[in-house]
Amino acid sequence: MVRCARPVDDRGDRGDVGDRGQATALLLAVVVLAVLCAVGVAQLGATVVRHERAQAAADAAALAGATHGRDAAERISELNGARLRSFVVIDSGGGTVEVTVELDGSVAVARAARAP
Repeated sequence: MVRCARPVDDRGDRGDVGDRGQATALLLAVVVLAVLCAVGVAQLGATVVRHERAQAAADAAALAGATHGRDAAERISELNGARLRSFVVIDSGGGTVEVTVELDGSVAVARAARAP
């Protein structure tokens, strides 16, 4: 009688029985990795959008502040959903101001000057 090193399956193949189901585990690992990458990219995108919104609010507040003063800068930043953290007049003769705003944890700084 001849003994086989590996069992013979119903097709007559002498495949390793321990290999069954490995493709499922590998596919599951690939899917989990793809989902984690997608979540990471989505979070990065949300951070970029939040920072751009804060920068837009800072730009608008600086322009308003350069022409109409601190109250206007504060009002415009609030209309954009941001909080005015600082308002500094750099050049009172030229009307140059620097503002710092915070929006959803993102901080942005902008400068503007009154048009001549």
